[in-house]
Amino acid sequence: MTAATHISNSKVALVTGASRGIGAAIAERLASDGFAVIVNYAGSEGAAREVVGRIEAAGGRALAVRADVADAASVRAMFEAAESAFGGVDVLVNNAGVMSLSTIAQSEDEAFDHMVSINLKGSFNTLREAARRLRDGGRVINLSTTVLALLQPTYGIYAATKAGVEALTSILAKEMRGRGITVNAVAPGPTATDLFLNGKPPELVERMAKAAPLERLGQPEDIAAAVAFLAGPDGAWINGQTLRANGGLA
Repeated sequence: MTAATHISNSKVALVTGASRGIGAAIAERLASDGFAVIVNYAGSEGAAREVVGRIEAAGGRALAVRADVADAASVRAMFEAAESAFGGVDVLVNNAGVMSLSTIAQSEDEAFDHMVSINLKGSFNTLREAARRLRDGGRVINLSTTVLALLQPTYGIYAATKAGVEALTSILAKEMRGRGITVNAVAPGPTATDLFLNGKPPELVERMAKAAPLERLGQPEDIAAAVAFLAGPDGAWINGQTLRANGGLA
């Protein structure tokens, strides 16, 4: 069997924002589960290629594809690149996201627009494309947040964008009737990534780590395992749901 034949017969996962953190862990886990993986990135080409290199070194198949999820044309081109390289897409993981914290009163228009464009519009763009192009029997997994259960001050805009993602998740699950495609979300709690750790003093990180009954921060691999469950055969009967992967925090 040639490499090209093997690739064309593989299931294919497209992971947005996969150059680092949770996205990179998801890409590597899905590759280890046998998926060919599109490693999407917006600006960190070097980091994305490192993820591809690790996947290939472990015997997997991956391709780094640059796309700004906030731009619909860029998203279409990303799906076209996946179809050209691997024959189609079976799994979409919407991981790309940004977060900046401020009270609602002190929030700037630029922060609002940026989070909405990436977290909400970006998810909409990829979901729309997936609804049109995903192969029957596929899976969609969106990344939400446990912030929606906690609703802490300063998370207002971020929480609002993720609430929109959860609404899209439930509605798209119903709209995919008849195609065998499941649509779910994973809502991480505090997870040891740059997105979470940057700007937080050690004592705050420690306090947040102890808040969950399991008394630690989540690791990117913990979230990747939840995504892998929903993407794999054991998650086939889960549909239209949000799975809180947070160690029991909420």
